[in-house]
Amino acid sequence: MRILVLNPNTSAEMTELVLRVLAPLVPADVELVPATGRFGARYISSRSAGAIAGHAALDAFAEHGAGCDAVYLACFGDPGLMALKEISEVPVVGMAEAACRQAAAQGGRFSIVTGGERWGPILTEFTAALGLDGRLAAVETVAPTGGDIAADPDGSIALLADACRRTVERDGAQAVILGGAGLAGLAARVEPSVGVPVICSTLAGFAAVLDAVRNPPRKPRQGDLALPASVPSIGLSAGLTRLLSER
Repeated sequence: MRILVLNPNTSAEMTELVLRVLAPLVPADVELVPATGRFGARYISSRSAGAIAGHAALDAFAEHGAGCDAVYLACFGDPGLMALKEISEVPVVGMAEAACRQAAAQGGRFSIVTGGERWGPILTEFTAALGLDGRLAAVETVAPTGGDIAADPDGSIALLADACRRTVERDGAQAVILGGAGLAGLAARVEPSVGVPVICSTLAGFAAVLDAVRNPPRKPRQGDLALPASVPSIGLSAGLTRLLSER
């Protein structure tokens, strides 16, 4: 089985980080197919960069998705998630979607700790769209972006642990998500200093996509996430133009 690991920002280093963290967990019958955004921001840290990344995610899916049995949108905030679920015949799992659902399933309220100061309102809206706004205790952001944290993970552990403890003590979070591909693999190092479960968003998303590829949900034939009607387009890549016109 082949899983498309789709990173819609343009940092190949971030894609490689995700693959390194996932490598020990890949079953023998599963192949990971990496894809990095062809255009857009190096690392997503704003609404505008996220909007562009949604286009890049669709473009990458059109280019690399053929023959894949599932798609892992390996970027916290899940840019383009619902559009991918609509256009794809195979299951699509978002990193933030999976991490939030895992945190909610553990019971109680959860917080998200992530890098980049603009993420607070974006992720608050995102969890509300999932129907989990009543379960979100807080979004606690730190000034370094996920890209900065990925570049200096050892120097970021204390900062992330402080942020996790702060939201546990102030907001009563009973679990904390470390959100972002740039924070992949750091939850296990942070958790001993926090006192509640700390969820790695990268691992949560991968567990969910493995489940989806082995137990694929039926693709809706009607309604919001059914395949859209064929539509002509202008100025898109050849692959995305073809994807939008095939029906």
